[in-house]
Amino acid sequence: MKMTFSLRSKVAAAFIAGAVAAGSIATAAITQPTGAVKACADNRTGALFLSSTGTCSSGRTLIEIGGNAMNTKAISSLVTPSVVSIAVTNSSGGGTGSGSVYRSNSSSSFIITNNHVIESAATSGTIIVELTNGDQLPAKIVGRDPGYDIAVLQVQKGNLPVIALGDSSKVSVGDPVLAIGSPLGLASTVTSGIISALNRPVSTGTDVAQSYVNAIQTDAAINPGNSGGALVDAQGRIIGVNSAIATLSSGGVGGSIGLGFSIPINEAKRVIDEIIATGKSTRPVLGVFFDNTYTGIGARITRLSPNEGADNAGIPAGSVIKSIDGVKVVNADAAIVRIRSYVPGASVSVVVELPTGGNRTFRVVLGSAPSL
Repeated sequence: MKMTFSLRSKVAAAFIAGAVAAGSIATAAITQPTGAVKACADNRTGALFLSSTGTCSSGRTLIEIGGNAMNTKAISSLVTPSVVSIAVTNSSGGGTGSGSVYRSNSSSSFIITNNHVIESAATSGTIIVELTNGDQLPAKIVGRDPGYDIAVLQVQKGNLPVIALGDSSKVSVGDPVLAIGSPLGLASTVTSGIISALNRPVSTGTDVAQSYVNAIQTDAAINPGNSGGALVDAQGRIIGVNSAIATLSSGGVGGSIGLGFSIPINEAKRVIDEIIATGKSTRPVLGVFFDNTYTGIGARITRLSPNEGADNAGIPAGSVIKSIDGVKVVNADAAIVRIRSYVPGASVSVVVELPTGGNRTFRVVLGSAPSL
């Protein structure tokens, strides 16, 4: 299926779920991660295992990952067992994507991926998860959120290696990263690069299922099939869920041109945890409707939802949002992306240009709404 994705620079972009989906798309002082992760290297196989105690059993050697440079070989060995391939089959065909093992107990495991990877099987079809050892497991959809392009699967196999969680609020432009996934169905593919930009407002999908992401941009090569895979930092921790790429033409999905976009893990984690707990997720609500014909700088409000955050704060219809918590808003998509980066109930500072002229700052408490 084809979708539309656009940037104001007229660069086309696309979902990266392989044959399943092609698509289209519609900023914070941060500190660099420090320290290192301790892992145990098996003396016979070279496989790596996280060491929570800083010690290793007989037959394994303690090593450190992280610090001033990325040990791509060590991180690849550590993380690839936690990244899986996903194959979707339905009446209209199928496609491939990637995922990461998020949580595992003795009998089952939860896997995170993009909604656009598995949405064609939401009502009918099959989903097969393939582990790095070649095992193929049927998966069921626990829940999905098209607005954040996040989905959670469950397989009936326990004690799988869980990917370590990073903190996407503590990454910086220039930090080294690895993208791990199954581009074009090639499992356990690892590419390297840096974080190219942060808080990049990206919208992907269709009018029916639009996703809004306050994205991490990377130049690590990401290609069709990488969707749902992991973007990891110098310590092998997931900091983003790879979701979209930019292309130079609107005719379809091309290969990597060094413009890949990932959903920050901090943003994704809230949605993932809600889905695992309840099967559903929520989104924050400003309580406004935007004028999609407005061509000026900012997001023009046509009307407000009664008794929602903006209405309660006193923002008048006809106002143009100029910034949210100090981050400039250039259009309606940027405003939606920025709001979606918060949690329901958060208090945000919104600067608007009033219909009568002049700017005013309002403090708005965001509401909550079901994502589906």
